[in-house]
Amino acid sequence: MGYEHTNSKGIKYYLHQSGRLFFFSKSEEDGIDLPDGYDVIENSRTGLPMLKKK
Repeated sequence: MGYEHTNSKGIKYYLHQSGRLFFFSKSEEDGIDLPDGYDVIENSRTGLPMLKKK
């Protein structure tokens, strides 16, 4: 099981990777762990999680 983030609206998102692109999805399948040197932030308007380098 990969990294899971529950946003402020109570929706669970899972971290995925496609090549060099990291993205969050509601699907648990093929989730990855949070890479070193990254933090998770949340868009205050939409509630979508995003990765940000430390």
